[in-house]
Amino acid sequence: MPASPSTSSSATDQVCDNQVQAVRAFNRFYTRKLGVLDQQLLKTPFSLSEARVLYELAHGGKETGGEQSAKEIGVALGLDAGYLSRIVQNFDESGLIVRKPLATDRRQYQLSLTAKGRQAFARLESVTQEDVAAMLRALPAEDRRRLTGAMETIERLLGLPRTPPPRAILRDPRPGDMGWVVQSHGALYASEYGFNSGFEALVAEIVAKYMTSYDASRERCWIADIEGRPVGSVFLVKASDDVAKLRLLLLDPAARGQGLGQRLVAECVTFARACGYRRMTLWTQSILVAARHIYEGAGFKLVATEPHRSFGQNLIGETWERDL
Repeated sequence: MPASPSTSSSATDQVCDNQVQAVRAFNRFYTRKLGVLDQQLLKTPFSLSEARVLYELAHGGKETGGEQSAKEIGVALGLDAGYLSRIVQNFDESGLIVRKPLATDRRQYQLSLTAKGRQAFARLESVTQEDVAAMLRALPAEDRRRLTGAMETIERLLGLPRTPPPRAILRDPRPGDMGWVVQSHGALYASEYGFNSGFEALVAEIVAKYMTSYDASRERCWIADIEGRPVGSVFLVKASDDVAKLRLLLLDPAARGQGLGQRLVAECVTFARACGYRRMTLWTQSILVAARHIYEGAGFKLVATEPHRSFGQNLIGETWERDL
């Protein structure tokens, strides 16, 4: 069976109004909870933006002896240049910072905290620590773990820039991989298409037959692997002396969007041609739009369709072929 549609083509990728409203409601709740809507943050003399600038000055610029340019801070915090300039001017007049023109650009300033500035930050840090600790103490230990875990998830998902996944390698199967193929097919197709256990049983039969009658000269399995973890599979098996059959193309959702399905199918085509097969065939379902697109891109043509009831679903089976 082929892979399911990639997440980029799924209807679930459409952002709906209730999701937008949920995020906005959370933002309103959390800003009230932290007191950032008050004119001063946590009853200190500083606004939220001023507190963030102080934090950057206290923690940033480690490679330059604790100094940072105003431009660097503005970029890090996403602050408007004019607004940041007013904050810097206020800090300078209050004796919290020292400004030095940059040697390379006299229009830019290198900023560092004075002793008074470090004391002000220390007081702010102490108040912030205690306020958050008091909020957490009101929760049971398990709820604290759930809360901080959820915060880590939010930061990971919304963090920019998103780190692209490492490129997958294609390798031969290792002990345990065949069990992964069966389990992953069963779980993914149940989740994304509502297939029942009959589909997992079919995959198990295909895998078992491959393992017991494997012909190394004319058959092969590829496992896509990212940092030691299987994330995809495809099999090429002998249908007849002249025809090879592509089976069990699967991509883990986390591995989609990097052309991995095309790479797996291309390996099958290259290997089948080298083995002397004259034609390739495969069986898939009409609902697997992304997989069908991969097959079409690899030169396969739809040659037959047949409605059927399988795996708890009403489906339209499709046979695709290509010459080699």
